[in-house]
Amino acid sequence: MECLTLKKSNCKNCYKCIRHCPVKSIRFSGNQAYIIGNECIMCGQCFVVCPQGAKEIVEETEKVKVLLLSGDPVVVSLAPSFVANYEGVGIESMREALKKLGFYDAEETALGATVVKREYDRMVNEGNRDIIISSCCHSINLLIQKKFPTLLPYLADVLSPMQAHCMDIKKRIPNAKTVFIGPCVSKKDEAQHYEGIVDAVLTFDELTAWFKEENIEPEKSIAENDNSRARFFPTTGGILKTMEKSNPDYSYMAIDGTENCIAALKDIEAGNLHKCFIEMSACAGSCVGGPVMEKFHRSPVRDYIAVSNYAGSKDFDIDQPDETELQKHFEVIERKNEMPDEAQITETLRQMGKIRPDDELNCGTCGYDTCREKAIAILQGKAEISMCLPYLKERAENFSDTIARNTPNGLVVLNEKLEVQQVNNAALRILNLRSATDILGDQVVHVLDPTDFNNVLTDSRPIRDKREYLAEYGKYVDKTIVYDKEYHLLLGIFRDVTQEETQRERNDEISRQTVEIADKVVDKQMRIVQEIASLLGETAAETKIALTKLKESINNE
Repeated sequence: MECLTLKKSNCKNCYKCIRHCPVKSIRFSGNQAYIIGNECIMCGQCFVVCPQGAKEIVEETEKVKVLLLSGDPVVVSLAPSFVANYEGVGIESMREALKKLGFYDAEETALGATVVKREYDRMVNEGNRDIIISSCCHSINLLIQKKFPTLLPYLADVLSPMQAHCMDIKKRIPNAKTVFIGPCVSKKDEAQHYEGIVDAVLTFDELTAWFKEENIEPEKSIAENDNSRARFFPTTGGILKTMEKSNPDYSYMAIDGTENCIAALKDIEAGNLHKCFIEMSACAGSCVGGPVMEKFHRSPVRDYIAVSNYAGSKDFDIDQPDETELQKHFEVIERKNEMPDEAQITETLRQMGKIRPDDELNCGTCGYDTCREKAIAILQGKAEISMCLPYLKERAENFSDTIARNTPNGLVVLNEKLEVQQVNNAALRILNLRSATDILGDQVVHVLDPTDFNNVLTDSRPIRDKREYLAEYGKYVDKTIVYDKEYHLLLGIFRDVTQEETQRERNDEISRQTVEIADKVVDKQMRIVQEIASLLGETAAETKIALTKLKESINNE
């Protein structure tokens, strides 16, 4: 079962998870993120930083409820960081609250931490190991197993406090089932991988939700117990605080944060460290900075103080098992990605627009430290070329510049102070300017009447296709002005219609002349018609008189 899942619908072109993933165990396909199981170290940073809540920790509440119904005693191993998560609540109050949920009992995982720290002291006192790295943090164990397999001999082959405590519970209570509750994602993976010790793992967030569901609120009450030094374990340097550190041949150091641990492991790999005991924690601040704490309860100073105030100065009174019972085996976890050859990397860099070394900005916005690492990730199927912000920006700018350069329309971009921010070649021709530098940064009033720009800026109503004569340039333009509120810019689009307007005026003049000529022709024709009509009228009268006389003479005969 996977411990981290993804809600695909919520994952949209973000890349924040890969930027924060210390081992880059996330791949992208179709702009969606996918966790690469055989590379992930379960640190939970992707869960912490995801702004959309797309990364989710797999819940085991229902699994625990089934355990409670089994009839077997179910005992909680409660991580010592609980006192930081549940302010003012001690183990006694937590035990009462957990029993109300149906648990048989609840104990502090710090009991197991006492067993583990004694084993660390034994290993240091033996002095036959060059370097000893604590194995309490499962994420660090996975980091070494997957990324630094040659350093496995330095990893203390000792059970984690969770495992040591749950093993002790099962020895003391017949048929007991164990449930660990803490701030960690990786403990779910550890419990699944090492079967038979821890039966289920809940996070503090899951427990809090369960308390709310049952209307249970732990009572704020803390009882002092000086025999509780191992409660320091969830803080940076907490393991060292509980150890005797009696071997002067060793140096003792605490390192927290995965990036810092990786740097230290590289130093060890290079042979730069010897004779030291190193407490390593993947989370900054150790377990009190665990992913669930960081996501929902990020108060590193207060959390440390809460743990420190709750811890005693002496060890818990618990029997120490034989060292053979505490041994833990770590195997190398192979990764499947093959390293591409140099030609493939060079070609992929070229596709990303990285032609020369100067093009490799190594800005890290894609999540990878260098452009070369990003190219390798692309070839391994983990990343996409489109994740490169400079590449996308340059491509978008090139595309928009191509449009701006080739459009016949003049484009003038102003800021809200009406200062010219951008002007294309077509606008330079319209405004009779030699180059953009003649006007960039200056007030638009130097080249254009700012009235319409001011009006659009004031009322946000665009002007579209307003025909205007620019007398100083002897040009007619159709003017469109729009205001982009998001970018706080004014865009002026000027379509040069001088030829069109000149042709229209020429056509109007020809029409006027044609009308005048037509009027003259009509007038002349009307005069001719009138003259013809006049002549025709006289001739007809004379003919009529002659015919009448002829008719009369014929009748008389």
